Amino acid sequence: MRSLTLHLKILITLLVVLGISITAYQIFALGIPVTEDATDDLWNIDAKVEFVANGKDPIKIQMFVPPLSSDYVSLNESFISNNYGVSVNRVDGNRKVTWSARRAKGNQTLYYRLVLTKRYSSEKSKVKGPTFRDSIAVEGPEKIAADALLAPIRQHSADVETFISEAIKRVNNANDDNAKLLLAGDTSSANKARIIDLLLSIAHVPMEKVHTLRLVADQPQSPELWLRSFNGNEWLYFNPETGQQGMPADRLLWWTGDDNLITIDGGKKANVTFSLNNSEMNAIRLAKLTDENTDANFLEYSLYGLPLQTQQTFMIMVMIPIGVLVILVLRNLIGLQTLGTFTPVLIALAFRETQLGFGIVLFTVITALGLSLRSYLEHLKLQMLPRLSVVLTFVVVLIATISLFSHKLGLERGLSVALFPMVILTMTIERLSITWEERGGGHAMKVAIGTLFAASLAHLIMSVPELVYFVFTFPAILLILVGFMLAMGRYRGYRLTELVRFKAFVKADS
Repeated sequence: MRSLTLHLKILITLLVVLGISITAYQIFALGIPVTEDATDDLWNIDAKVEFVANGKDPIKIQMFVPPLSSDYVSLNESFISNNYGVSVNRVDGNRKVTWSARRAKGNQTLYYRLVLTKRYSSEKSKVKGPTFRDSIAVEGPEKIAADALLAPIRQHSADVETFISEAIKRVNNANDDNAKLLLAGDTSSANKARIIDLLLSIAHVPMEKVHTLRLVADQPQSPELWLRSFNGNEWLYFNPETGQQGMPADRLLWWTGDDNLITIDGGKKANVTFSLNNSEMNAIRLAKLTDENTDANFLEYSLYGLPLQTQQTFMIMVMIPIGVLVILVLRNLIGLQTLGTFTPVLIALAFRETQLGFGIVLFTVITALGLSLRSYLEHLKLQMLPRLSVVLTFVVVLIATISLFSHKLGLERGLSVALFPMVILTMTIERLSITWEERGGGHAMKVAIGTLFAASLAHLIMSVPELVYFVFTFPAILLILVGFMLAMGRYRGYRLTELVRFKAFVKADS
């Protein structure tokens, strides 16, 4: 007995831990939203390209477009132009769009539009980057100033991360004469980045310029310059003005390198303006969209991968264990008497179409009439199988009659009575009749009311939209329910109704 108890405890623990682990992985690792009402940002980015065409020469405009790092995924990308050819190529790790035309004259406008969202999959692809670089040649006073700056930088740093942070700090020190000499009066971010690049090259520390766009709606902006360096495991990002480390969550990497955002042949006065706006979309729908547009297979092994009609069936099926759990608690802990465990659950499922109030009325009418017929058949001394056959046929005729009259009276809700499980109704009538004969009408009524109450409560709980979504999205939660059911299987204590029944004995003992 002791070994059996230990086996049961181990089984329960394994089921609960497995259910919690799978659910936690879906929520925290895959990022699946916990509620159906959860929404995520959907960003729309427009890059408006304006220039003046010469009118004589062929036009060729090239512009960097986002490579879309592992943090974002594109849902739609479009290039809007009139009579221009469009091609997208990869150049030195960047993506570049090329618009071309044989002839164009006057003011020209092109658009690049991108719709993106945060990538759901948390799996990061292995990144690679340079860990060594050659020094940039520098001579004269600039070399002396650079060496003077590098001495304290080396002294106050322990690794690549602290070395770069210290270099940025020194270059931005307005009171440092060596930094002033190297900057030569130009304190722009681009010039500071150039000096930082010079210092890092002398120390053979690789560095790249990164141009980012801030995801903020309804604010005009231009790309912001950041720096990054590879430490052997990951890219480290730095702000050349403040030394802030780590790319903010609202930054989108647009391109890397020293090249300009846009280049033009056969035109002049090229200018790019950005406009952004965001909207919200249902999180689980957005997850399915991102899954369709990537190789992440975010929902590959979830119930959302099934056909839509099958999904609707499973939304009902996965709630049956919840209804069974409700009946189990009502019977084993509270002591409510019902006609078995599954009969109330099946009646609760029928209530999904008939609705609760109308379903109770229909169930009561059909059961009462069926009991009357069963009582009449008892006087005929029929065997059980013929008797059940007659009752079943009567139930079918009764359901058809109620549906017909409901339709004639315009009560379309009455048509859903056909969804009541006829065999269950027949067996309910039979079992209530036997209970009536064996234990009296009062007990039979108590069992019938208990069955209706349990079915109603199970229906209400099984119909909670938030619960339906949660169980359907995280079906591993059913493993936890199985563990609880197994634990309930060894419960031998008093039920709440028994405490009321035996209250008199407690008073007598006191």
